[in-house]
Amino acid sequence: MKKRLVIFGMGDAAQLAHFYFNTDSDYEVVAFTVDGAHLTATIFCGLPVVALEEVKAAFSPDTHDFFVALGYSSLNALRKTKYFAAKALGFRLASYVSSRATVLNNHNIGENCFVLEDNTLQPFVSIGNNVTLWSGNHIGHHSIVKDHSFIASHVVVSGGVEIGEQCFVGVNATLRDRIRIGERCVIGAGALLLADAEPNGVYMGEATARSRVPSSRLRGL
Repeated sequence: MKKRLVIFGMGDAAQLAHFYFNTDSDYEVVAFTVDGAHLTATIFCGLPVVALEEVKAAFSPDTHDFFVALGYSSLNALRKTKYFAAKALGFRLASYVSSRATVLNNHNIGENCFVLEDNTLQPFVSIGNNVTLWSGNHIGHHSIVKDHSFIASHVVVSGGVEIGEQCFVGVNATLRDRIRIGERCVIGAGALLLADAEPNGVYMGEATARSRVPSSRLRGL
């Protein structure tokens, strides 16, 4: 018999969490919840939606687990706040780890994590609580990803890297080995980090400039 799960959220992340948990885990999603002030519908994905203020009475923590399905808004602060709100209500936080991920770190993965398909977690990697690893990342051996961080797709984290709390790492970023990323850093899409990053830093990759030659003048296309 599958375990019952309540998801916080009514956006794209919540819809995706509903799909992944229902199709590739030992959980069955039974309801959604949001803050009462943001309750705009009572049905989402064909399931009931209740106010967070009423969720404990409607879906007991004794018989239901909880997942916070939010993105990296406010540098992961909103997801962090709702993670602790769920714990304060007495819920156990579920994690989703894709069956299509390569997980070689003895499942050293915290609560409320969302690890999608084609991630590679090498031996001795540590993933904290409330961490999102979107699809297709490489997390190198002995690396640490601390709580409340979000790593987008196709990021390469080399061996022995430490990523601090509440960081965001954008698509196709590359982090060299043995560096430390301070808390609340933003590493932009395509960025290349070769040295430590101080807390609250922003590191952006170079955008590709438009060529002066229009596409109509290209030969062989």
